[in-house]
Amino acid sequence: MKMSSPLQEVRRINRTIGSMMVDAGLLTEADAERVMHYQREHGIRFGEAAVRLGLVSDADVQFALARQFDYAYLPSDATQRPVSEEVVAAYQPFSAAVDQLVAIRSQLMLRWFDRGDQRQVLTVVGTDRGEGRSYLAANLAVVFSQLGQRTLLIDANMRTPRQHELFHLDNQVGLSTVLSGRAQTEVVVRIPDLLGLTVMPAGPTPPNPLELLSRPLLPALLSHARQSYDVVLVDTPALSVGDDGAIVAMRSGAALAVARNGSTRIPAFNDLVRGLTDSGVAVVGSVLNEVPLTERASG
Repeated sequence: MKMSSPLQEVRRINRTIGSMMVDAGLLTEADAERVMHYQREHGIRFGEAAVRLGLVSDADVQFALARQFDYAYLPSDATQRPVSEEVVAAYQPFSAAVDQLVAIRSQLMLRWFDRGDQRQVLTVVGTDRGEGRSYLAANLAVVFSQLGQRTLLIDANMRTPRQHELFHLDNQVGLSTVLSGRAQTEVVVRIPDLLGLTVMPAGPTPPNPLELLSRPLLPALLSHARQSYDVVLVDTPALSVGDDGAIVAMRSGAALAVARNGSTRIPAFNDLVRGLTDSGVAVVGSVLNEVPLTERASG
């Protein structure tokens, strides 16, 4: 019978920080053995020993600790990036920008998300292009998944979709194919490097996005999502290009209104909020967004 090495046994039982680093490719097994010897000799933590030996950086240790406690994020210095750098919550979870996203998440948890009351779906809406709805929806989806919530991000912007670009996904099937009856909900994609996060891309651009969103298949899809996920975030196009966002918000029952600093017109924003409220949509909150230049061109 083949005997397991001490490191393999530790990995199997406790999932230590050392095993996390080996699995992530930050250390070799030989390096890990060397660090453990140094750790015992000096009576310090494994991560500190690895840094002292010059084998890893402080950021590497932080990354491994996050994995150890099921707080998934991606190393910012990786050569192969599984998602776009715009998804800052995936790469810089302890940054000031992500602190703001976490604060928004906390408010949304208090004001809306409640599985017991079937309040799991929230539509991200705005008045004009370039306000950062896609950026905000993607990053909020990541921070909710990092909280341990089973999170689904739906790209309902079938005019100028962005989520497949942000998460590096194929967009040959998605929401448009589901709503047209040409696919089922298996078009959702698990993001393997971000535990708990699933994305449904928009799919091929249809000639009639507003009509597709008005069909009974959308409420059925959202009902199925409520049964399967703790948090469902829906990205939508600007109301300046169509009523898609308003339709989805009415189907979901709740909206998060997004404005961009120095760009969004206050009267148009007030009309958006008033119109949704008059239609029975709970406007859970609003976000004044500062968005990257790349997002301003499209989102």
